[in-house]
Amino acid sequence: MSVSSEVFIQQLNYGFLLLTHIICADKQIRFEELRCFRKLCERARISQATKNEINKILAQDEEHLTLEQIAHDVSVGEQSEVMRQVVAIAYADGYLVSSERQILDRIASIWNWSNAEIDHIIAEAVNPAIRRESTDNNQTRLSFAARLLQNGKKSALSHAVNDMAAKVYREVVEQTIKQLEREILLSGPEYDEAIKQCSLIAKEDYQYAELAFKKTESTLQALIKSLEDVIEKVDKNNTQAKTAQEVTKQLEETKQSLNAEIIKELATVQESHQAKQRALNYFTIAFMGRTKAGKSTLHSIITKDGWESIGVGKQRTTRFNRIYEWQNIRIIDTPGIGAADAGGREDEEIAKSIVDEADIICYVVTNDSIQETEFSFLKLLKEKAKPLIILLNIKYNLRDARRREHFLKNPHKLFALEGKSGIGGHIDRIRRYAKQHYANDYFDIVPVMLLAAQLSSEAEHQNESKKLYKASRIQDFLDSIRESLIKHGTIRRSQTFLGSTVGAIEHPQRWINKQRKSYQDLSTTLKSKQQNVQRDIERAKQDSTEYLQQQIEATFQALIYAIPNFAEEHWQDDEIQMNLAWKQKIKSMKLEKRLQLSSEEAVEQFNQAIQDSLEEVGKEFQLISQLNLGGFSLQEQDSFSLKNIVKIGGGILAVAGAGLALFFPPLGIAGLIGVGLNLLSNLFESKKEKRRKAVAKISASLRGQIWKQEKSVINQNVENFENYCGDVSENINSYFKELTESLDEISNNLEKPQKSLFATVNYLNHGYAKRIIDWITGKYEPLTIPNIKQVIVQVQRIFGRSIAINTRTNVSPSISLEESRYILHEKLVINNFENNKD
Repeated sequence: MSVSSEVFIQQLNYGFLLLTHIICADKQIRFEELRCFRKLCERARISQATKNEINKILAQDEEHLTLEQIAHDVSVGEQSEVMRQVVAIAYADGYLVSSERQILDRIASIWNWSNAEIDHIIAEAVNPAIRRESTDNNQTRLSFAARLLQNGKKSALSHAVNDMAAKVYREVVEQTIKQLEREILLSGPEYDEAIKQCSLIAKEDYQYAELAFKKTESTLQALIKSLEDVIEKVDKNNTQAKTAQEVTKQLEETKQSLNAEIIKELATVQESHQAKQRALNYFTIAFMGRTKAGKSTLHSIITKDGWESIGVGKQRTTRFNRIYEWQNIRIIDTPGIGAADAGGREDEEIAKSIVDEADIICYVVTNDSIQETEFSFLKLLKEKAKPLIILLNIKYNLRDARRREHFLKNPHKLFALEGKSGIGGHIDRIRRYAKQHYANDYFDIVPVMLLAAQLSSEAEHQNESKKLYKASRIQDFLDSIRESLIKHGTIRRSQTFLGSTVGAIEHPQRWINKQRKSYQDLSTTLKSKQQNVQRDIERAKQDSTEYLQQQIEATFQALIYAIPNFAEEHWQDDEIQMNLAWKQKIKSMKLEKRLQLSSEEAVEQFNQAIQDSLEEVGKEFQLISQLNLGGFSLQEQDSFSLKNIVKIGGGILAVAGAGLALFFPPLGIAGLIGVGLNLLSNLFESKKEKRRKAVAKISASLRGQIWKQEKSVINQNVENFENYCGDVSENINSYFKELTESLDEISNNLEKPQKSLFATVNYLNHGYAKRIIDWITGKYEPLTIPNIKQVIVQVQRIFGRSIAINTRTNVSPSISLEESRYILHEKLVINNFENNKD
């Protein structure tokens, strides 16, 4: 290591760097946290090298120091205090998310801390000793700076906190009040009442939805256990151990694949639950759109502040969601979406993570580049039933003085719908593209000129400030947010906690239902294919048996052909000599080897036919998958590994036995001694005649023996071969039987959680329907099961498209159903049960 590198490392404050990592744990950077953190860095006089590393971590620079690298360099004497500071920040919002706990566990592992030590420090953070109230007498959450004051007295950070907590907090609040003077932040009794009611609704809805989350989590966890039980049952009940091993092997892959998907679904549900928890105290507006569309500019206009680097003062970029919170309003600036590279995809995932907790999504587009691909992200918003406002940022170079002067003379020209420079075509194109992915057009398109609003806050344009701000039409957007909060804030909160939560539960419910139907269809199809395979086995047995018989006959025929020459050569031998010669002849013709080969070829022919049959089954499943027939699909993530169907043959044939046991009785020369005695009695016959008769006698005797042995060999080997085929057939039948029964069992096990999740979805939809009825009638009742049952009979909802509510009494809405569609972003239908029960 170089001297300069050593000096650099010595200058780093590892405690501050660990705090930076925990700030970034949930991929959200809060403005207040960052402001206080920056002030604390200044007060502690940390080195510029530390500030540089902090900025690298915030920006997720490729060269930033990892958590592990930093934790390793915290001295043992500092670890306890640093951990308390880290936990204090992690618990600053009142709870630990899983990503924050993971960081604490990683640090503890590096420091060889026990879980008990971590849990003790977390318990201290749960009951902080310090509480503060804001100077305007409104109850506020404990400030970020105050939360850092957690029993630490040694480090520069702790001293900075002690000295600066109150001062920094007061400065932040005072400056925030000055900065946030736009109508979006509202004031007065109308705002106070809206916020109060929103808070009441949010707490009730969260508690109502929390039961659904817990039920969903327990349902998915129980499903994992039930899959284990299926495999155990196969192992216990299957009498054919080898076949059970084959089935268990496939089911184990099935279970692992299913479990992986269930765990993924469970994680998604838990993330959604945590998002709802984060959204509890705030009405949340999220800015989304592609890079350079104007999201950060819009954020700066509304908050009248930028996002500065730690200790540098210039604009900071970040790969995380950036959050501004003030008096129950939260504004989130997300990374750009739509970039094709890996970094762009990661940014998009971070932006997606905020969707669940947002009450309104403001999607920013520009008039200079409106492409259909830009709107594909809206599909996710529709899947989560999120209210949408599209902000059309009209780009025009107002920094050019002549252009600015021309614009201010007639600012309406650039906003005109018709004409050469009109935006009507842009709006039509936006609505057309958006509707393709958002499924309806229940959204507003608000044209603004963000640059004009930005210039209005810059010192050099103060003489034109009011004109620029008015011409920007940013107030139109702020008014729409104002209306959303005051007029529709309560239903927006219910949309977040109940309406969109349905999607988080419905997704695993639909997935399980799809899997259940897939297993049903797969079992039914396998049973049908089993019959085809059995027909193929019977056909293959017949063909291979005929082949074996023909090969044995051909082998013995070759021996028959050898008889004349053998008889001519050995007609004068005695019985012993002739038997020895005959055995040698058989050996030279490799008769046993040829018979062995014939048997092996028959077995191979049979096995190949069965393998081909099973592979054909696998190919058919693949084709069904590609055509999406039969209800199931062959995907990498699907639970049953259909590709293994083509592997069944080898395993099952191995189960049937090592091979065919040949029957081959020895071929002797029985009866030839009689031939010799007969020849001695005819001493007066010529040698030629003696040879002829002897040859004839030997040939006849050998042919008789060969035919007899041929028949015996054929009968015994065919019987053995058919037994082998029967074993194969039985094992394949057993395999298919156990497999289909197991698939049926998996399907049955999936049915129960599917019904349970369906009931949970129904539970949420009933709660949401009650909130809708209360909203459109201008009433309020606590969200309880009895209150819901008094009003709601049935809810039929196509998530993100329509919701039909059957009520027990007539409903007199104070707003039209047409207007409600633009608020709910779903078509609303209300039917009175009493009037329609016939």
